[in-house]
Amino acid sequence: MSSDPFNLFARCLTKARNCGLAEPTACALATASADGRPSCRMVLLKDHGPDGFVIYTNLDSPKAQDLKENPRAELCFYWMPLKRQVRIHGTVKPVDEATADAYFASRPRLSRIGAWASRQSQPMKTALELEKNVVAVTARYGFGKIPRPENWSGFRLLPESIEFWVEKPFRQHHRVIFRREGEGWIKERLFP
Repeated sequence: MSSDPFNLFARCLTKARNCGLAEPTACALATASADGRPSCRMVLLKDHGPDGFVIYTNLDSPKAQDLKENPRAELCFYWMPLKRQVRIHGTVKPVDEATADAYFASRPRLSRIGAWASRQSQPMKTALELEKNVVAVTARYGFGKIPRPENWSGFRLLPESIEFWVEKPFRQHHRVIFRREGEGWIKERLFP
């Protein structure tokens, strides 16, 4: 097993991408509010590497509020066909404006329209309300450039630990955790 957790994660994600999963970057994001109320939801990982793991969201959403109030989180990937799991725990910081702008510009046009049209997690009277918002945003921007909304950006999870789990018969699973120490990592095996 690699002594570089980022290289190991990249290899695992490549295997997940190649095994036919519809959303290999899907992961559970666990957060907690300032008063400790936990919350977990599925998100899509959009970037990863030694500088961290990046997700994007509406900044008015409950997940963004949790991350602002309590900038610690955990991501959990479970790739059932591979019988593998990866947990990444650490602190969170906002991505810079240029990074958010570049990613937003790379999204499909309808996704950019949706970012403007949706008031994520707010009550919606009818499904037609969202459709009306989509039509209004489409009319506002026509075929022109759609800028990133001020309330839409990303967060970068800076890992303090990365745990890899591989299912083995008879509960003799393989678990290895990497813990950040200074500029490097300490690798330990864990009992399953």
